[in-house]
Amino acid sequence: MKKIVFIVLLVNIYCVGQLQAQLFGGQIKSSAFYPPGTCNPRFRTAVVEVTSLTGRIWMDRNLGAERVATSPTDELAYGDLYQWGRWADGHQCRNSGTRSTLSSIDRPPHDDFIVVPATSATDDWRNPQNNAMWGINRSSGGVNNPCPTGFRIPTEDELRDERRSWVSIGGSTSTGAFNSVLKLPLSGYREQTGEVLAIAQGSLYGFIWGQDVAGSDAPSDARALAYFSGNAFENNYNRARGYAVRCIKF
Repeated sequence: MKKIVFIVLLVNIYCVGQLQAQLFGGQIKSSAFYPPGTCNPRFRTAVVEVTSLTGRIWMDRNLGAERVATSPTDELAYGDLYQWGRWADGHQCRNSGTRSTLSSIDRPPHDDFIVVPATSATDDWRNPQNNAMWGINRSSGGVNNPCPTGFRIPTEDELRDERRSWVSIGGSTSTGAFNSVLKLPLSGYREQTGEVLAIAQGSLYGFIWGQDVAGSDAPSDARALAYFSGNAFENNYNRARGYAVRCIKF
């Protein structure tokens, strides 16, 4: 009887290992999942580390993703869509409610996506704007860092370095993004009006927020990495938009 139980335990351990190999693209660093409050309580985001060609350590999936992407259009790998600078308060859920009242504080007391009209002077969910909510210059992450302990939002330079490292694995396009160890999917975005979209300018797109705000040419915007079938680049975008978040280790 004891022998049978032992064999069953071995089979169970093997099955768990196979499941982890399927779901996790790197080394599991914690048995916890993140964030504790999440859009899908059944599938929270595992904290798993991978090392990219740049030598930097990243989480192996977007925040809110169930697993590492198995294809560029793997919906289970898309993750949540954060407005720039906001905490993981529930607004990032793709089906979260919306409201049109701007916030005057860093953490609004609700979980709605704050919609901003196209006529807005700043295209930001916060008034007045705060440039440091996600940290500055590789700091510890800022007051609203949505990443797990030990991780933060990447800088524009870090995103650029990753993009440039894709030259030998598909080029500076969505192909290189997916072929990289980060397995970046075409996760779409949420327009500042609240609409969740997959296509921008006629193509499937992926966006990853950086912690940097834009320069003097567009001071009310923030920087993000954009990638699609034909190109990939860093650019200025409205802070009220919802983009995916991929965390990098301090």
